Amino acid sequence: MTLAISPQQRTQFTQAGALHLAAALDAAALRELEAALSGHAPEQAGKRLQGIAALMPFLANHGPVGQAAGAVLGEGARPVRAVYFDKTTAANWAVPWHQDRTVVVRERVEVAGFGPWTIKGGLQHVAPPYEVLARMVTLRVHLDAVPDGNAPLLIAPGSHRLGRIAEAEVPAVVARCGTAVCCADVGDIWLYATPILHASEPSARPGHRRVLQIDFAADELPGGLAWMGV
Repeated sequence: MTLAISPQQRTQFTQAGALHLAAALDAAALRELEAALSGHAPEQAGKRLQGIAALMPFLANHGPVGQAAGAVLGEGARPVRAVYFDKTTAANWAVPWHQDRTVVVRERVEVAGFGPWTIKGGLQHVAPPYEVLARMVTLRVHLDAVPDGNAPLLIAPGSHRLGRIAEAEVPAVVARCGTAVCCADVGDIWLYATPILHASEPSARPGHRRVLQIDFAADELPGGLAWMGV
């Protein structure tokens, strides 16, 4: 299945920082993706995925997810982090408004502009210069329908163009940019600028809200730092 992004869609993504790609995965691809993720269901809010060979055809440049990332970042786009989310009755969380600020690397190497460092799930995370995040994209692949009552992601359109936003300024920025609700059908992909302000509420009708989220980058990291990858 070939996925193309029109010039109008590219302009929309540049301005808003988000793009809805309806029916990006057909029924056969969805069955294959569900099979690849079987046995990896998150026990809590989300689960970091790594080393799952069956995911690679989806994330490669010719795959439906990789194609969407490459349409924005170019042929050098590659997956650098994957997380599997599922909101259920037992795990029905909320996420306040925030920007994603860290990346996962193979090992700690001190490089100017990178820091602070944290360990999450046993992995090295570091806050890079904002320019690194600004050249990344995040894709969310929906395995379940996400109507308004099933905790769709909320975004502040255009906030990705404002640089790193201080936490104290987030409410004012959201008020100024407004809020967009990212509803989705099964097989849809939402494409986001990685540093966009976003949030999520608990599901009003918790059942399942399975989402595969992948960060893509096209640049190498400097000074001996290396992406952990997927």
